[in-house]
Amino acid sequence: MHTWSDSLRFAFQPVVNLATGAAAALEILARPESGDVLARAQREPELDGDLAALALRDAARRESLLPLHVNVFAGTLADLGGLDALRRAVREAGRLPWEVTVDVGPPFTHVPHRALLEGVDALRKEGFRVSADGVGDGDVPLRLLDDLAPDLIKLDASLLSRRATVRAMRTLCEEIGALLAVEGVETETQCAAALDAGAQLAQGDLFAPAARLPAAKVYVPELRPAVRAQRPAGPTVRDFVRPAALLPETASAEQVRRRLTGAAEVTGVLLVDAAGVPVRSVQRDRFLLSLSTRYGHALYADRPAARLGDRPRTVGVTATAWEVLDVVADGEHTRTADDVAVVDDDGRCVGVVRLTDLVRALAESRVEEAAGLNPLTRLPGSDAVTGELDRWVAQGRAFALSWLDIDGFKQVNDSAGFAAGDELIRSVGQALARAESDAVRVGHIGGDDFLVLADPERLGPLAAAVLDAPWSAGGEAVTLSLATVVCPPGSVLDHRQAAALLAPLKKAAKARSGASWVCGQAGREGFDVRRGARATAAACARGGAPTTG
Repeated sequence: MHTWSDSLRFAFQPVVNLATGAAAALEILARPESGDVLARAQREPELDGDLAALALRDAARRESLLPLHVNVFAGTLADLGGLDALRRAVREAGRLPWEVTVDVGPPFTHVPHRALLEGVDALRKEGFRVSADGVGDGDVPLRLLDDLAPDLIKLDASLLSRRATVRAMRTLCEEIGALLAVEGVETETQCAAALDAGAQLAQGDLFAPAARLPAAKVYVPELRPAVRAQRPAGPTVRDFVRPAALLPETASAEQVRRRLTGAAEVTGVLLVDAAGVPVRSVQRDRFLLSLSTRYGHALYADRPAARLGDRPRTVGVTATAWEVLDVVADGEHTRTADDVAVVDDDGRCVGVVRLTDLVRALAESRVEEAAGLNPLTRLPGSDAVTGELDRWVAQGRAFALSWLDIDGFKQVNDSAGFAAGDELIRSVGQALARAESDAVRVGHIGGDDFLVLADPERLGPLAAAVLDAPWSAGGEAVTLSLATVVCPPGSVLDHRQAAALLAPLKKAAKARSGASWVCGQAGREGFDVRRGARATAAACARGGAPTTG
């Protein structure tokens, strides 16, 4: 008898890691050859749950080793709770729940939110991961998105033209510990925009179209260095996570051998306990060498592979690339090429990172940083400061943007010589560099101009460090001018607006004699004169009302 499943086929589309250029997972897409089964699935939760189970079974027949994404409607999860059919399919396929991400998609409007959250909790208790799908092109409320706290948020590529929205979503991901993915990427420009926005994952026809067989390779374009340079410094592990080859801790050596020789990209296997926590690490070369001895296979094939494994090296998902290098450096030198397991807050493995990926990324970032440094002061240019400013704006963080320069610098060069002028600029740059911290960012715009981004409460010590110092060139005393605009959360949209507010303050600071400092605040008229001929007692860093100079 002909049934609806007879005309149903499935396609696979890779989810690509933008940092490594490799497939991180496969999304399974239902492709009915006839009928309206997808429309029915939206109305019939049991049918939708069966579709998810069928998708998982189809993937198992393709012998894909990558983590999988299966789609369900939000209403299905709210109605069925734990998706029993999918859970059974995962067990029958021999896959582990944490290798499967459930993409929860719209519509959300008439879905009981409490029931939906309970369904998500049930999946998480089983070990499944949860993705919020169709964000930006669907109807998911922001409050619900925050309550769901998904492991992954998938944005529609159409949002890439709305930079403020994407930055805000990236900030939300950072707050809840989620990854950011962009769907429907079709052009290299969109790929560059996704990476610039901080997305770690992407999928679309640019990388590989959906196909009946899982793609063996994906295409990731070479991005211009200027695009990559705009990314935050200090990459985190989550940017480089690759799928892990996992087997139960009771797996035999023969089972591990088949896993290691079944796919060229598998360089090691992690043996995990029932909760998904890594207990042993099996590296390909050392393991196969043990089996290749005269009696190796006979001795070990039917015995637990754990005997040939090592204690796993693990890092948390929030670790930086530098912290991974510390873990590698502290271990045995013979294990420097081993995969490092990445674990979540429960110690459960979410993937692995490879030393080669991290070293390449860190080397590229250092080359790009060096290219942007001023050769005289070794400070970054304005792009580094304005890029950080835009991230602070997206995070809803208050900040103070300051401009600093040397008074009468042309006369300094004319009277003391360019060598003395260069030495003065270098000394001012060193003083600013000493003030740098997580709350202070310094850039050298060029010539005798510097740009400083800081928390407002750091203004007083910062100003004292540069304005109270006895500067001189060629035996003549030299003074500095400082202009600051304080921007409360939400007062500006980006660095361009902050720079526009700073411009008249620069002019006012230069109009005063001696060491001067004027400070204004976004949204208020006038400014405080902190130093200079008309200095006042007001303290803008302490929130005092500005006084017009």
